[in-house]
Amino acid sequence: MRIVQSEFIKSAVKPEQYPDSQFNDIAFVGKSNVGKSSMINILLQRKAIAKISTKPGKTRLINFFLVRYKTAEDIDGFVNFVDLPGYGFARVSQAEKASWRQMITSYLTSRKQLRGVVVLVDSRHPADEKDRLMLELLSYSNIPFLLVATKADKLPKNKIKQRLDQFKIEFNLPAQEVVAFSALTNRGREEIIDWLRLKVS
Repeated sequence: MRIVQSEFIKSAVKPEQYPDSQFNDIAFVGKSNVGKSSMINILLQRKAIAKISTKPGKTRLINFFLVRYKTAEDIDGFVNFVDLPGYGFARVSQAEKASWRQMITSYLTSRKQLRGVVVLVDSRHPADEKDRLMLELLSYSNIPFLLVATKADKLPKNKIKQRLDQFKIEFNLPAQEVVAFSALTNRGREEIIDWLRLKVS
């Protein structure tokens, strides 16, 4: 799977605002400031198709991107990348947090085109209860997911595998693959692309 083109489609809040697409969705979700936008840009090999901000909580809408890719047989394929709002940002009101939570849950449970979710966690920190609840929701809803530990370049190289194994224990995912990712070095990009290929093929 080789990504060759991508474009922003639209932003949405409610299901009736989602694009009426014939293509499958792959969603990206995680706490604010975990590096979702950076990951999407790296996967798409675009500098700023997903907007990056130094202020957590920048993504407050559901953003849809249309991605064209080539298969191993050089056949065109299409998939929607969906950037969901970051959760867990402290400096907003409880009402706004509730609104974001409802927005994310509504998308995950109602979008028929959804084929998988990339869940991002910060490799530098222990498992968070908000991430645990997200994984429980996905498991309960039978939605396939890939757990990705971002900012792996911030850890000593000899500590990365240990951290990934700890995530498996902390999230009770003994058989689940956990991918280490770095937007600085592109580590993990090919593993994520391989997972995406299996979900959209």
